[in-house]
Amino acid sequence: MAKAKSAFVCTECGAEYSKWQGQCSSCREWNTLTEIRLSSASRPGSGAGSTARQGYAGGASVALTDLSRVDLSELPRFSTTYDEFDRVLGGGLVPGGAILLGGDPGAGKSTLLLQTACHLAQQHRVVYVTGEESLSQVAMRAHRLSLPTQGLSMLAETSVETILGMAEREKPAVLIIDSIQTMHLEDVSSAPGGVAQVRESAAALTRFAKQTGTVLMLVGHVTKDGALAGPRVLEHMIDASLLLEGSSDSRFRTLRGQKNRFGAVNELGVFAMMEQGLREVKNPSAIFLSRGEEMAPGSLVMVVWEGTRPLLVEVQALLDESALGNPRRVAVGFDAQRLAMLLAVLHRHGGLFTGDQDVFVNVVGGMKVLETSADLAVLLAVVSSLQNRSLPRELVVFGEVGLSGEIRPVPSGQERIIEASKHGFTRAIVPRGNAPKKSPAGMEVIAVDRLSEALEAI
Repeated sequence: MAKAKSAFVCTECGAEYSKWQGQCSSCREWNTLTEIRLSSASRPGSGAGSTARQGYAGGASVALTDLSRVDLSELPRFSTTYDEFDRVLGGGLVPGGAILLGGDPGAGKSTLLLQTACHLAQQHRVVYVTGEESLSQVAMRAHRLSLPTQGLSMLAETSVETILGMAEREKPAVLIIDSIQTMHLEDVSSAPGGVAQVRESAAALTRFAKQTGTVLMLVGHVTKDGALAGPRVLEHMIDASLLLEGSSDSRFRTLRGQKNRFGAVNELGVFAMMEQGLREVKNPSAIFLSRGEEMAPGSLVMVVWEGTRPLLVEVQALLDESALGNPRRVAVGFDAQRLAMLLAVLHRHGGLFTGDQDVFVNVVGGMKVLETSADLAVLLAVVSSLQNRSLPRELVVFGEVGLSGEIRPVPSGQERIIEASKHGFTRAIVPRGNAPKKSPAGMEVIAVDRLSEALEAI
């Protein structure tokens, strides 16, 4: 019998090495290499070792196909029964697709998938495999949420071989694994949750999904840094990687697509955690614009673009005289390094000095702004707090700020202005490159080229 070989895999980037070393040469991280077992070597095209991984992408044939003859008809998607979930997935579930859902403990991953499974089971064959909870615990949650439980098949199992054997007999349309960190293969010696087990278990399940056209949904744990636990190679295996975010003191949850082979990346879906479980938020801008009756200095509304739609979000800034030699720069929902850069631009090209002030910036509603269109709104909110002067309630702002003080245009400027007009805003400060030829009815659009022009406009 051939001796089993081993390799060392980096848990951060997935790079493989033949022997252990302290630092990964690819991502430069220290102490991230973990040993995994490899199958015994065999000659290509012969033996069981060569057929074990056949058909990973959906078929076992090795016949070549001319690209011009590939069928371009759209894959037959079907809905998850939740519009916000479908939006993040790019339009629904794709047969043979592998989806990884991650999130902090208590974010609602199992709740969202259980709700989806119960509703899907009314029209499709769905199997829910739980490796962390007992069947009675899942049943209690379904009863508490008043979900339709008829038709949903449950299995409490952690052995991948057993699960695949069941799936071959039952032939489900959707297979849900909660969670991948509890699954294990018999021929892998490491404990469940380890790098080798997570990698090989996910590979076996994904291979089955591709070959049979089954929709595979995996629940993944996250680390304390918010990244999905396990090797990064796991993200390369699956088709869509989703992250369910939400703080413990907020009832809102955001579902964000980090990778999607069947739709847009960074698409955002918003849910509210209620007594009956997660409920869709049809108009997310409304929850991010819950402002007080009296306008306070440092508050301003900006229009950000999430996936395929614009969202109106309030940003707040607070400046206070610092008692420290090195004033603080604190940002929640915004990049702190970019905030420091914008403050330098404000001093150089706006003539406003904040070097003796503690600067705090907060994006209301737990949102995380990832694009540069929020630059101008953040700076104007900072100026409003610095001068202790409230900005008009009907004002909305967006635009990227360059290092030379120019205001750069951002994508989908016309759609952002129209969305602001729908919510009753009557003034908008936008980059000149985004100024429409004809403004929406009742909307005054102020186009600016420089930061100094934007400061004069307020």
